[in-house]
Amino acid sequence: MPQFPTHFAIGPVHIAPATVLAPMAGVTDTVFRRFIRGLGDCGLLMTEFTSSHGVSASLRARKPTRTLKYLAFEPEERPITAQLFGADPTVMADAARVCQDLGFDIVDINFGCPVNKVVKCNGGSGLLRELPLVERLLREVRVAISIPLTIKFRAGWSEKELVAVQMARLAEECGVVAVALHPRTREQGYSGKADWTRIAEVKAAVRIPVVGNGDILTPEDAVRMVAETNCDAVMIGRAASSNPWIFRQIAQYVSTGAYDQPTQQDRYQMMRTYYSMLIERQEADVVGKMKQFATYFTHGVAHGARLREKIYHTSEAARILDLVDEFFRRETVAA
Repeated sequence: MPQFPTHFAIGPVHIAPATVLAPMAGVTDTVFRRFIRGLGDCGLLMTEFTSSHGVSASLRARKPTRTLKYLAFEPEERPITAQLFGADPTVMADAARVCQDLGFDIVDINFGCPVNKVVKCNGGSGLLRELPLVERLLREVRVAISIPLTIKFRAGWSEKELVAVQMARLAEECGVVAVALHPRTREQGYSGKADWTRIAEVKAAVRIPVVGNGDILTPEDAVRMVAETNCDAVMIGRAASSNPWIFRQIAQYVSTGAYDQPTQQDRYQMMRTYYSMLIERQEADVVGKMKQFATYFTHGVAHGARLREKIYHTSEAARILDLVDEFFRRETVAA
């Protein structure tokens, strides 16, 4: 059978299986995380990355802020990590304390986001060019909280400014208990290929757990990443948006050497379940979320473009749910 770690630990937090849902802005809210948890076999969930300034400001607000909505979670999501971004050590420490008080199991700091509006504030991967500031930030946060601290980062700003091993060693020295590496550079964005040899280099350089991220599209990719890098766990992002069964497929593949492919009925139940959870949540952007996820969830659906088109031109959540029912009923009859 394929070799794959059964579990790993982030400080005292036991995580099994050794798989992590990557934080994704606009995707990994509490509804999607609970949806993934319900499908099974994902070890650790992470929030959308959240502004440390916004979280810190909530300490002075008279009522719950919009930023704190990003950190809403339910007990069944545990173990769960709150991910923060920012560049001010004092503000980040305040925000980390808020996350601890909210009951999160772990706090993670993002040093990987390549988006301009984050980088221009020296957040995300912008900090990869400011290692002294990274050290100050990590040390202040480590002192501020008692729960585990982790980081997620990229290999460097550019091919000429690679800092993956330096970042990992610095993090370990500052009391960070696990790191996750996406081995593309900031300049690459999401283009080109993720160079997994950089994950192997980081794993060889530190004693703390290393989570590998980047270009895992299938269970075979997950197993191959572990074999090639010796990483302690794998983190999956974009692939989980269109194939939320991927964590379950990894578990099947490791156990049996094969895994199930989703049927049309599986895809129908996926859309119906997720959309019903959105409607039950009663958030203001429910229709927008349904349209956004129509793009992800119709990937691989026969004649899915027709369903997407109808959903895009609908403005009522209940009607979108009806369209899903009607579409799959017709497809079932036609088959």
